[in-house]
Amino acid sequence: MTVNHASVLTKNYFIAYLKLIMNSREYTLIQAKEFAFDFFFKGDMERYGPSTWLQFEKAIKEIDKIMCEIEVCS
Repeated sequence: MTVNHASVLTKNYFIAYLKLIMNSREYTLIQAKEFAFDFFFKGDMERYGPSTWLQFEKAIKEIDKIMCEIEVCS
């Protein structure tokens, strides 16, 4: 994926990215998060700025919420 360093990537971008990782590699959300941190962010949460990192975190929470609703978490 091409990333423009001048713009903030959105929550929806990261939802799609994380789902792609999870589906293609059969990863859990935790594994996908670790993979994205290492591969996409190169181990640096400030690589694309704090706003992009915040969108990444929001995407993780959104996916976790959806998965929890599907699995009927308490």
